[in-house]
Amino acid sequence: MIDLYYWPTPNGKKVSIYLEETETPYSLVPVNISLGDQFKPEFLKLNPNHRMPAIVDHTPKDGGAPISVFESGAILFYLAEKTGKLWPQDIRSKYEVTQWVIWQMANQGPKLGEAGHFRRLGDREGDQSYAVRRFTDEANRLYGVLNMQLRNRRYIAGDELTIADIISYPWTVGWQAQGQDINEFKHFKRWFEEVGARPGVRRGLAVGADLSTDTSKLSQEEQDRIRKILYNQRALPVTE
Repeated sequence: MIDLYYWPTPNGKKVSIYLEETETPYSLVPVNISLGDQFKPEFLKLNPNHRMPAIVDHTPKDGGAPISVFESGAILFYLAEKTGKLWPQDIRSKYEVTQWVIWQMANQGPKLGEAGHFRRLGDREGDQSYAVRRFTDEANRLYGVLNMQLRNRRYIAGDELTIADIISYPWTVGWQAQGQDINEFKHFKRWFEEVGARPGVRRGLAVGADLSTDTSKLSQEEQDRIRKILYNQRALPVTE
């Protein structure tokens, strides 16, 4: 059984989509990032980077003690290796998929996240116009990269769905908040609609829908408290 330490963000949904798409049994363990659950000692044992998601596999392939894995890309590699699904292992296909998983982790996720962050921030921290322009343009560039890749193939790494698609899709759901118009990218839009229509993907996206909080309905004091937890973090003190 897999324990999935989760909150319904794009990074969390990468893993819930994989588990639902492959029909892999799992148990959901909510990590309420608005309350600071990610900083609790028991979670830091799983992920010293105090970010979710993380998993614990109680039945690893080697038959030994439970294995914990953090970072969504590493989790998808682990699960795909364990299940034998959505990550081909012939050398050419394997690294076609692998490079796009790394691309998502190093480029798409961070830059689209920054685009959304600065566009939401408004003028609360002063003039953000350069940051908004910088990351909105970079988001546009990255949508263009996907669009170019998908111009002559059904999925990102070829003709079959793989973890390259699973890891990239959740971050594209927020295209409007990232200041993009997907009608500009016809090949990407075709892929986006096809992947989004898959029953497993739809189930994975819906995981934890009842956990989310509409922060716009909270008091300003509560919004400020949550913002303090989520943003402008500095190093945790070392505990002996």
